[in-house]
Amino acid sequence: MARVRAYDPFTTLLQLVIIGLAVWWVLRFLRGTRGARLVKGAGLLLVMAYVSIRLLPTGGEWDRLEVLYSRFLFFAFLAMVVVFQPELRRALMQLGQTKLFHVQASRVEAMIGQLCQSVAYLSRNKIGALIAIERQVGLGALVETGVPIEAALTAELLNTIFYPGSTLHDLGVVIQNGRISAAGVQFPLAESYATDRSLGSRHRAALGLSEECDAIVLVLSEETGRISLAYDGQLSVGVPVDGLRELLEALLRPRTIGAKKAGVKDRSGDERST
Repeated sequence: MARVRAYDPFTTLLQLVIIGLAVWWVLRFLRGTRGARLVKGAGLLLVMAYVSIRLLPTGGEWDRLEVLYSRFLFFAFLAMVVVFQPELRRALMQLGQTKLFHVQASRVEAMIGQLCQSVAYLSRNKIGALIAIERQVGLGALVETGVPIEAALTAELLNTIFYPGSTLHDLGVVIQNGRISAAGVQFPLAESYATDRSLGSRHRAALGLSEECDAIVLVLSEETGRISLAYDGQLSVGVPVDGLRELLEALLRPRTIGAKKAGVKDRSGDERST
């Protein structure tokens, strides 16, 4: 206890706050990925070991444990770098896309423009599509189930992915930070008893994903070319091409007043699509 009383309370509190903020940022970044649980377990183990070492009396043979713990931290750090190499690469990519280097509004505007251009083409040619746009809740775990793309979002690339005959056209595409992260992604299906029986698998997948997170999911029917949009567990069927831009802006732009005030009406589906 003498070692505990020797610490300055203000300095100790400041250090704990800094460590807490760092841990919060890491967990927030890893939310939705397989690495989140590993970080929580490793962090808990390291904290318990650190507290135990600090509470041991000084001098004598107990100092050996502290020396061994410092060596263990070094190898644990190297192991973390190897294990979390994909996450670290993604973090550096996101750092280069923050507001310090790009204007958020212009990036959203460019993304909406490419989406509207692609949707218009797919709808006109009756090509089925399923596109999820990440918002606050991370879709990292979902992305890991698909085929990595990590490419700039362009209408031409989306049209190619969903073109009939393409290996990836039957499943979904995930968009993160204005980029196509993955294709061929299997979205969770909504329960059949909770949806209109006339809805096909794409609409059920869009509705199922919107029930689990705050993502915006665009659906195009390959039978009619009709555009649908799912968000917040609701499905809006029959969105007009010329009204899609206004709707996406209301949902994706920061500090918006919501889709309801943009003239969005939620309704159940009245078509069957695959």
